[in-house]
Amino acid sequence: MSDEKKKQDKETEDTEKVPVNKPGRKGHKMASSRKLDKTENKIQELGQKLDELNDKYLRLFSEFDNFRKRTQKEKLELFKTASEDVMTAILPVIDDFERAIKSTDDNGVDGNYKEGIELIYNKLINILKQKGLEQMSVLGEEFDTDFHEAITNIPAPEPGMKGKVVDEIEKGYKLNDKVIRFAKVVIGS
Repeated sequence: MSDEKKKQDKETEDTEKVPVNKPGRKGHKMASSRKLDKTENKIQELGQKLDELNDKYLRLFSEFDNFRKRTQKEKLELFKTASEDVMTAILPVIDDFERAIKSTDDNGVDGNYKEGIELIYNKLINILKQKGLEQMSVLGEEFDTDFHEAITNIPAPEPGMKGKVVDEIEKGYKLNDKVIRFAKVVIGS
């Protein structure tokens, strides 16, 4: 036999010796399957964690957005009513001006003196109106606890005045549609 033929026979023997379905190969497939299952489980766990974190992020983002909107609204309210304390402190001065103007009518004071008081009063009222202060007109209106404070009840002068404001003891004021002083009124019953 030639050397070449010996080589071929030896190669054929080697290939015949290796069986296709070795028990080791089957175990290898099982180990590979276990690794695949572990990897799939790990992927599912990571997917769940990702979903949880994404949910937390969305909730946190919406909470922050709500917080931002709420603080903007509060700031706007604060700007509208920031001067409420000052306005409330000035209201008795306005009442005094109105009493002074009324007393000049009753006591027959010089016209120039009265005119000077009225000029100062009107100037003050106009400045306060520009800042959002408005006087409530209540005479003849239905009694409303949101705007009025009842001092007393009297018999209604007319049948149509029952439950309505008959007289105003102290004027009420609003600052940018927020009541800062309730009107003290007398109600017809």
